[in-house]
Amino acid sequence: MADQFDGHGRTPLGAVPFIACMAIVALAAAMSAAKDEDPLPSWSDGARKDAIVAFVRDTTTAGSAMFVPPEQRIATFDQDGTLWVEHPIYTQILFCLDRVPAVVEARPELRMQEPFKTVLSGDHAAIARLGLEDLETIAGATLSGMTVEQFSVEVRQWLARSRHPRWDRPYTELVYQPMLELLQYLRANGFRTCIVTGGGQDFVRAYAHEVYGIPPEQVIGSAGATRFEIDADGRAVLVKEPKILLLNDGAGKPEDIHLMLGGRPIAAFGNSTGDQQMLQYAGTGGRSRLMMLVLHDDATREYAYGPANGLPDTRVGTFTQALADEARTRDWHVISMKNDWLQLFPFDAAP
Repeated sequence: MADQFDGHGRTPLGAVPFIACMAIVALAAAMSAAKDEDPLPSWSDGARKDAIVAFVRDTTTAGSAMFVPPEQRIATFDQDGTLWVEHPIYTQILFCLDRVPAVVEARPELRMQEPFKTVLSGDHAAIARLGLEDLETIAGATLSGMTVEQFSVEVRQWLARSRHPRWDRPYTELVYQPMLELLQYLRANGFRTCIVTGGGQDFVRAYAHEVYGIPPEQVIGSAGATRFEIDADGRAVLVKEPKILLLNDGAGKPEDIHLMLGGRPIAAFGNSTGDQQMLQYAGTGGRSRLMMLVLHDDATREYAYGPANGLPDTRVGTFTQALADEARTRDWHVISMKNDWLQLFPFDAAP
């Protein structure tokens, strides 16, 4: 080993090929290890995980009959029940209910009007009985009257202080680890990952990039009207109005995907009847397609509801037996939360 250095501590020219060779070997080993690294460690080995890996391989391998150019690699994800917890009630509805006192303080005439009177009563059973029309009235009052920037700040502040009643954690921590891995895996392979939710577009845009790595322009949701005006300080602003422009649910999802993205997704992920048409739309085409539905069948780690497969019925994230039958007929994959996901949340112990 003494002849590897000259008298000045320098490496002689004869040793350069040896060192270069060793560097190449080390680099090759590192690349091999990276290639072999599991991109979906929270997914159980099996049909669902294999389908994802095969789909990504087929659509991104140049020369493959299933190859899809990067600009056409669009993957759409429902949010509630697909990317994060939706039970016992949708997170945005809780946000709206919590904002009722502030709205009534600004508009006292609402205090004795329904459904605001019921919400102010604090009667949880009565609040739970409120119908869709009541919730729409509450949403119209609580999601309007401020600039889009003010609304984003309010959403962020509410999420920072609010906790889920079961886990006593912020709602933004109750995201599914397997889906976070899937989002990253797709993006690493040239996919544009988009949220397509029945929830409010501005609500989800307030945190989507921080929580999911998805920029605001790739969030499609139910959207209200805005009004342009010049405020008292001379600034040009957009003020949210109590008028629905887009109802992004059911058939509205593929319609809004076309409107906002201008392309058909080749992969779609949902968990309820509200995602049915989005999966049908994504599944139409000659190239490789991937459609998946999350089935909440894990009452121990999360919740169990359907009513598909004999699970309890629910108004929140309904997954009917008819949807399960369609999935089987169309070769959509149904993800069993209980069996296909080794780790549920990022704060759980890794598998």
